[in-house]
Amino acid sequence: MNKKRDWEEIIRNILFITLIFSIGYSIYKIATVPVIVDNPEIYTHVKSDYVLMLLQCMLGLVVMFLPLFLENKLKFNIPNYMAILYFIFLYCAIYLGEVRSFYYLVPHWDTVLHAFSGAMLGAFGYILVTELNESINTTVNLSPFFVALFAFSFALSVGAIWEIYEFLGDGLFGLNMQKYRLEDGILLIGREALTDTMKDLIIDSLSALAVVLIGYSGVKLKIEEKVEGMKGETYANR
Repeated sequence: MNKKRDWEEIIRNILFITLIFSIGYSIYKIATVPVIVDNPEIYTHVKSDYVLMLLQCMLGLVVMFLPLFLENKLKFNIPNYMAILYFIFLYCAIYLGEVRSFYYLVPHWDTVLHAFSGAMLGAFGYILVTELNESINTTVNLSPFFVALFAFSFALSVGAIWEIYEFLGDGLFGLNMQKYRLEDGILLIGREALTDTMKDLIIDSLSALAVVLIGYSGVKLKIEEKVEGMKGETYANR
């Protein structure tokens, strides 16, 4: 158990140091790069790209402490593997995605991350409702279907909130989180401009649904085994 905690702390520290250096790098670039490029035929990062990088790194620095907050302040038990996956996701999304430009360099990098996050949020939704359901302060016995519905709704809600955050960031700071502007600066219009947002929501939904269905099958199987065990004990006592 201690080894698992050690790995969680090591990965969290690596993420923390990476984000701190990335914030410093973003601030330096914001102060030195131009607002627009002189030659539009040659693409290069401009000030708004590094503003986005800074915003994402600062947000990552805040949300990386969410597991500690839930465990220490709300007494919510988060499995070590879930915390480690969460830190790895932040590293891939923020450092590799934004700072190292994997969103542009690696095909379908954004799609892979959304599939990963949808599955992770679906699993966390299961952990959340199970923790609440088994709390000594509650007496409600939730059905497997309701647990699955909550986990699925939770994953979709967080995904929708993320898209709202991207929309507001693009509107307020002139960023390109929703990828309505191509790498060479060409603006997408109409249905093409909505493609990134809708694709993200669809991927979130499908990956969350897959995890939720697996969780539903597992919980239902456990209940059936428990019922069969109780029946066996009843027959044995007769």
